Amino acid sequence: MTIRLSVLPCLTPLMTPLMAALLLAGCASTSLKPGLAPGATATLAVLETTDVHANVLGYDYYKLAEDKSFGLDRAATLIARARAEFPNTLLLDNGDTIQGTALADYQALVKPIACSETLSVYKVMNHLGMEGGGVGNHEFNYGLKFLNQVTGSHFEVDGVEASAPRCAGPAFPQVLANVYSSKTKKQLFKPYHIIDKQINASGADGKPVTTIVKVGIIGFTPPTIVEWDKRWLDGKVYTVGIRETAEKYVPQMRAEGADIVVAISHGGLDDSPYSPSMENGNWYLSKVAGIDAMLIGHSHQIFPNAASAVAQFNLPGVDKAAGTVNGVPTTMANLWGKHLGVIGLHLNWDGAHWVIDKKRTTVEARGAQQADKSFVAADPGVVALVAREHAATIAYVKTPVGESAFRMSSYFADVGDVSAIAPVNAAQTDYVARYVKANLPQYAALPVLSMASAFKSGFSGVNDYTDVAAGKLAMNHAADLYLYPNSLYAVKVDGAGLKAWLEHSARHFHTIDPANSAPQELIDPSFASFNFDVATTAELRYEIDVTKPLGQRIVQLTYRGKPVEMGQEFIVATNNYRASGGGSFPGLDGSRTILASPDANRDVLINWIKAAKTLNLAAHGANRSWHFAKVKTAGPVVFHSAPDKLALAKAVGIDNVTQLKADDGKGFAVYAVDLSR
Repeated sequence: MTIRLSVLPCLTPLMTPLMAALLLAGCASTSLKPGLAPGATATLAVLETTDVHANVLGYDYYKLAEDKSFGLDRAATLIARARAEFPNTLLLDNGDTIQGTALADYQALVKPIACSETLSVYKVMNHLGMEGGGVGNHEFNYGLKFLNQVTGSHFEVDGVEASAPRCAGPAFPQVLANVYSSKTKKQLFKPYHIIDKQINASGADGKPVTTIVKVGIIGFTPPTIVEWDKRWLDGKVYTVGIRETAEKYVPQMRAEGADIVVAISHGGLDDSPYSPSMENGNWYLSKVAGIDAMLIGHSHQIFPNAASAVAQFNLPGVDKAAGTVNGVPTTMANLWGKHLGVIGLHLNWDGAHWVIDKKRTTVEARGAQQADKSFVAADPGVVALVAREHAATIAYVKTPVGESAFRMSSYFADVGDVSAIAPVNAAQTDYVARYVKANLPQYAALPVLSMASAFKSGFSGVNDYTDVAAGKLAMNHAADLYLYPNSLYAVKVDGAGLKAWLEHSARHFHTIDPANSAPQELIDPSFASFNFDVATTAELRYEIDVTKPLGQRIVQLTYRGKPVEMGQEFIVATNNYRASGGGSFPGLDGSRTILASPDANRDVLINWIKAAKTLNLAAHGANRSWHFAKVKTAGPVVFHSAPDKLALAKAVGIDNVTQLKADDGKGFAVYAVDLSR
C-alpha cells in the first residue's frame, strides 16, 4: 500500500514500517482512500458557472449603468455561500466565457491584451478559485490565435505560429475532447483532466477523515462551431460528435483512476435522432456509461426548474424538478452569473470505490435574486480586480459615431417595432449591394435584402432590451443595436428559400385559436428572439398568420408589389452564424454563401452611421416589411415587455397594443395586441 505521508501528519518518514502500521489505527481523522473502511461517506458539491459571456461585473456597458441582476461579482457571493454550506466543493465553468460584452471586445479587438496579461474574466475566475473549465462555441469568435493566447495554450494549427510563446492564461485546467487540429489530428485542448480533490469525509465510525476523490472532468462543445465560425476554423480544425467521443474517453478516465466523471458539455438537450453534428446532444451523452454528473449550458436556461415550459426540459427521461437526465444529476446555471449550479453528490465508500447515492444527491440552480426580489451583494474583491479594465471599456464605448433623431428600442419588436432593427438591415444592405456591384458582377442584377433580429427582447430579464435614446450615438449604442461580434455574410436564396426563412422565423409565435376566449400567450419562449429574423424594406412585404400551423404562416409575400415567385433569386445579407447553420434555418448550411466578409456586422453598422451622420425615423427606422394577418379573436392575445412603454409603440405607429397589467410577478408588464387591427 502506498501512503502519502504529507497527507498523514501522524506518520513521519523516520518511522519503521512496523511503527507506521501500529500508529495507522490512530490516524482515522486524516487518511487517504487506502485507509478508509467500507461505510465511509462524503458529500461533494459540484458548482457550475456557465455562459458568463465576460460579464465579470454587474454592469451594462450599453446603458452605462450598474445592473445588479447579473455578473461574476455576484456569482462570487453564491459560491462563497455554497462553500460555507458544503464541506467539500468543486468549482467548474462550462464555457462561453470570454465573449459577450464591450469589455470582451475591448480586450480582444480594440486594445488587445499583451501576452503577459491575463484576460479579465480569467483573472476573476482565478480569484474565485475555479478548478476546471470547459470551452464553449463563443470561445472561437475571436479566432484561434486569440484563443491560443488567452488560454495559455500552444495550439498546433494553421494560423498560430509554432514559435509563439505560451502566454498568460487561466490558473485552472481547461478540457475539450471533440475539437481537433486538422494539422496534427490531435485535440486543441486536453480532452480530460483528473483532479485529485482532497475532501473531508466521515468514516464508518463517524469520525472525520481526510481523503482524496479523483474527479475526472471531460469537455465538449457543439460540433457546429466549424460552420458558425467558419471564417476562423475552416480547414484548421474539425469536430467529432460528443457521444462517440465520450464513449472513447470515459473508459480511459476510469482506467486512470477517476472515481467520479463529470461531463462539462456546452450544449442543451435534444432527443431527435442522434447525429455527430448535433448542437445539443447531451440527452444522448447522459446515456454513456460511466458519466456521473453533467454540467450543461449554451441554451441560457435554468435547470432544474420544475416550472419550466422549455421543450428540452420536458423530454422523456428528463426530470426537471429533481435535476436528472436519464438518471444523471444535471444542472444548467442560466447565464451571465445569474445562477450557480449546485450538484450535491452524496458518496459512499464500498471498500474499493466511491459510489454515488443518487437518492441523497441533490441538484439545484441557485439564483442571485433573493426571495424579497433583491440581489445578493457583489464581491468587492472582484470589483477591485478589474477596475482598470472596466474604466478603459467605459471610455471606449463613449466614443461618438453619429446621432439619431429618434429612439431605437426593442420593447415591441415582437409585435412589429423595427426601430432598433431597421438601421442594422439598412447598413447590411448597403454594404452587400456595394460589394456585389464592385466584386460580384454575376449577381449584380439580383435584389439585395437583409435579415436581422432583436438580440435583446427580455430573455434575460426586464432590463434586457435595446433602448437607444435620440441624440448622440456612441460605440455603446452600436453595440446595443448589434450585440454579437459576428461577421457580415451574404447568401443567395430563391423565393422558396426566402419563404422558408421567414416561416422558420415565425416559429417565434404560438399558434393562436381565434375562438378561445381565454388569454393566449403570443410568444413561444423556447424560440430565441435572435432567431426571429425580419426584413425591413418597403420593397418586400409579407404577413404572419399566427392562427395557422407552423410552416404555413407567411402569406401575401410580395416584392415590389408582385407575388414572390418560388424560383425568383435574391441575395440576403445576414451574419456568419445564420448563413452557416445557426438556428437551424432550412437551407442555410453554409452552401449558399456568396460573401464571407472579414468585417464584423457591428463595424459595418458603425461605419454606416458615420456615413449617414444623422438618422431619422422615416428613412432609417420605420421601414416595416411585416404585419400580422388580421384576425378577430374571442379573447386577448398577450405578450410581456417592460412596463409603461406604450408611448414608444405609438411613436413608431403601433397603435393596436394596450397594457393590461403593470406587473406579471416577474417585473414585466402584460400587454395585449389586437390582431384585428
